[in-house]
Parts: sequence; C-alpha cells; structure tokens
Amino acid sequence: MTTVTNLQAVDRSGNNENPTTHFFNNFFQPDFTISQNIDDVILGFFEQISDNREAAKILASSVVYTSLATGIDPMETLEKFRSMSTNELNIYVTTFLNLNRTGTSFLGITNRPQVSRYVQRMIRP
Repeated sequence: MTTVTNLQAVDRSGNNENPTTHFFNNFFQPDFTISQNIDDVILGFFEQISDNREAAKILASSVVYTSLATGIDPMETLEKFRSMSTNELNIYVTTFLNLNRTGTSFLGITNRPQVSRYVQRMIRP
C-alpha cells in the first residue's frame, strides 16, 4: 500500500548520504552581511506596511537572509515588493520565504495530505 508523504525514505544501510544537516539546512549556513543602508531601506519598507517595528525587523531579516541564501540581491527583491499591491505582497512574501525552507515546515500554507480511504472510514465524524 502506498502512502503519500513529504518525508524522504530512511536509509538504514549505514551509507547515509543525507546527514541530519539536510533537515537543519539553514542552521549550518554561514552568516551573511549586508550594508547598513540596505538594511535600513528594507526595514523602513516593512515598517510602513506593518506599523510594527518588531514585526518589520523580523520580516526584513528573513527577506534579506532568504535573498542572500538563494543568490538574489536584496534590493532587487525590495523593488519587486514595491511594485505589488498589499494582497499580492502577502502571497508573494509567504511564497518567497518558503523558498529556503524544508518541505515539512512551510509557512502560511495548509498542507493536507491525502488520507487512505481505509483510515478515513475508521474515523468518526
């Protein structure tokens, strides 16, 4: 019987080519640095949108980190964000931040795997 899952198969042979660092891929990456001017511009953009300085700091640092980790210039990302409406921006930022995450921990997306019909019939409504 096949099961639908977003987890990879476990290699029990001892020849593990996928060490645990695969699941903690953001933890072991080197630190990125950007100029203070770029940081201030991106932070200011998110402060205008969110009206909350702490939320803006977290969003700005996440966007900068994701941009640099994927090889995109943070200012190019900001220019793309500026050209969007608020509704488009919410969807795009969610998708953009998920670019650098493992499939088991997407942000803002409901993941409902298919349930086997045999299991489903055993669950009471």
